Amino acid sequence: MADEANMSESELARQQKINDWLPITSARNAKWWYSAFHNVTAMVGAGVLSLPYALSQLGWGPGIVILILSWIITLYTLWQMVEMHEMVPGKRFDRYHELGQQAFGPKLGLWIVVPQQVVVEVGVCIVYMVTGGKSLKKVHDVLCPSCKDIRTIFWIMIFASCHFVLSHLPNFNSMSVVSLAAAVMSLSYSTIAWAASLHKGRSPDVDYSYRAKTNGGAALNFFVGLGEVAFAYAGHNVVLEIQATIPSTPEKPSKGPMWKGVIVAYIVVAICYFPVAIAGFYVYGNTVDENILISLEKPAWLIAAANLFVVVHVIGSYQIYAMPVFDMIETFLVKKMNLPPSFILRFVTRTTYVAVTMVVAMAIPFFSGLLAFFGGFAFAPTTYFLPCIMWLAIYKPRPFTLSWFANWICIILGVTLMILAPIGALRNIVRKAKTYEFFS
Repeated sequence: MADEANMSESELARQQKINDWLPITSARNAKWWYSAFHNVTAMVGAGVLSLPYALSQLGWGPGIVILILSWIITLYTLWQMVEMHEMVPGKRFDRYHELGQQAFGPKLGLWIVVPQQVVVEVGVCIVYMVTGGKSLKKVHDVLCPSCKDIRTIFWIMIFASCHFVLSHLPNFNSMSVVSLAAAVMSLSYSTIAWAASLHKGRSPDVDYSYRAKTNGGAALNFFVGLGEVAFAYAGHNVVLEIQATIPSTPEKPSKGPMWKGVIVAYIVVAICYFPVAIAGFYVYGNTVDENILISLEKPAWLIAAANLFVVVHVIGSYQIYAMPVFDMIETFLVKKMNLPPSFILRFVTRTTYVAVTMVVAMAIPFFSGLLAFFGGFAFAPTTYFLPCIMWLAIYKPRPFTLSWFANWICIILGVTLMILAPIGALRNIVRKAKTYEFFS
């Protein structure tokens, strides 16, 4: 606030002009339902399709408990972030790192939040490049089994081509149609996954025991399952940026419409996650594939449709996760490097970002395996317990009150998840390392 008081009118006008240009703060006229489908698109990623596999690693009892606990904890931490968005009168924390700076100080807050947020957002963009390419290939292979095989890297290039266009949408509001389509698609392919599984019916020799026959193997697989669940609930990294697009006044703060959208989004999340996880594991037991759509082999047209829905969804999800990264890059170039805001600047930075994520996806198609390891250090904190630490640092609830207990329970569970999930992922990387090929 003191900095603003010391600024000249011309400098304030310049800063306002920059804020009106940056993607997160340029449009503040979103409706509550924008927040609903933006959050669905961010949350219900392709990770939902691996939940039956995660349940097979965790087992019926622990798996169901962990799924429900994750849903409750992440809804609670998301509520905290929505509440903290405007906790200082007259100021909005439009970005995750701004909230971190308020809680931990200008420098420490930046170093705590930004690296984790970048790992999650850039990592998810690369994974979705691979997912989009593989899903396109699956559609082609299912519909034309006799056609010549086309390598995955070419499908990744085809998938990336649409992002070279869509990435130039200036802000969240301008991509609301893309996000709505993605949200509808996520509900569609999730429904296909569980409905087709139930229609197929349970195998007579279905086995619900752990895959690994040793206690050590079962424990490490359990950790892998924890990582799969953590990846499925990774939408918090874009929550404040989505809320920044909603108009706010002292009489009608943005948290009202934002929370309404979040509730709708979390109902959709429950409708997608629980039936897919339970039905997939119920039908296939411990033989279920990492992607439930692979286990569903027939009918061909339905599998092709579901994979096409996945493609449309990850197009929207890629853009949702890329937008805060665009904002970080453009803020740095304009505010720190003093480059003038322009179309050329935006065109070059965003095209370069899409090209880099495409090349990494082509070079490392097994990136999702690596992300489970590195992401375990970033997904769990930013989603499960970092909001709780910020809440304790800012609001300082009295010890042993309900709020104090709730936050510490979330922190302990979140830290446990952060430690255990990468252990399982590292074991998977070691086991599969022989099959990893660059540009395969």
